[in-house]
Amino acid sequence: MSARQKLAERVLRLEAEAILALIPRLDERFDQAVDRLYQCDGRIIVTGMGKSGLIGRKIAATLASTGTPAYFLHPAEGVHGDLGMVARGDVVLALSNSGETEELLAILPLLKRLGVPIVLLTGSLESTLARQCEVVLNVAVAEEACPMNLAPTSSTTAALAMGDALAMALLDLRGLRPEDFAALHPRGALGWRTLFRVADLMHTGGEIPIVTADTAMAEVIREITRKRLGITTVVDRDGRLVGVITDGDLRRAHLRPEPIVALQAGQVASANPKTVDAHDLAVKALEIMETFAITSLVIVDAERRPAGVLHMHDVLRAKIDV
Repeated sequence: MSARQKLAERVLRLEAEAILALIPRLDERFDQAVDRLYQCDGRIIVTGMGKSGLIGRKIAATLASTGTPAYFLHPAEGVHGDLGMVARGDVVLALSNSGETEELLAILPLLKRLGVPIVLLTGSLESTLARQCEVVLNVAVAEEACPMNLAPTSSTTAALAMGDALAMALLDLRGLRPEDFAALHPRGALGWRTLFRVADLMHTGGEIPIVTADTAMAEVIREITRKRLGITTVVDRDGRLVGVITDGDLRRAHLRPEPIVALQAGQVASANPKTVDAHDLAVKALEIMETFAITSLVIVDAERRPAGVLHMHDVLRAKIDV
């Protein structure tokens, strides 16, 4: 291993250890912090200076994207008018490794005057800020990953991880669903895959290939060819799904002793085909297709009659992947 690789290994190990060291500290104070943030009637104002401020911006963005209204306030700008953005009912989430950040101490009296609760992420529980904040979470680290133990590295990683933990706890409390996430990310790849449901993409009405169990195979082949989905549903006399015939089933039928034209659909169909609900997310349908190495799924109604067919190409065209 080269000297550079050894240094990189040291950095990664120290930062990983900094995160793992947070786990034993998860106690009632973490619950109190989550409760404060969850019960906020306004917005979460995340604030911090320098590298802590950069981490704060990321935490604010994570909170906002997972259903908790939040924004970042630069404390230096706060004392020059930006504190006007803070209102009663808000909650401040502050980051300061030392707990002695001058800019944060400068805005502290104004926040107190507004009656705004402050949750603090700090590496110093005996600091000035820690003594004046309602809830304090300990994100101290044994050592920075910087070879000189100076540049914020392990400490910023620990603060970011704790911020993510808070955000995920809030997400869970709010019961955020995939479709809610999609609404917050209408143009993002992560949201795009949760935006479409099977009903949005499936073929319906006259586009559904359907034959009955007693249909001659010559007509079955014509139906598959006409509908161009590489499949046809097979139904009983009451229109209920009893199976499907795919291109693969046709190839296997040609290997049988009797001529394929002498067979009926019910003799060739694969019984118990995989189905999916119209209200399911399209990504779930794609996962089923990939798991079972099939290219189409049938959607049935409450009476188990074919209501649609979804082909893998329909899902891929919608830019959905697993």
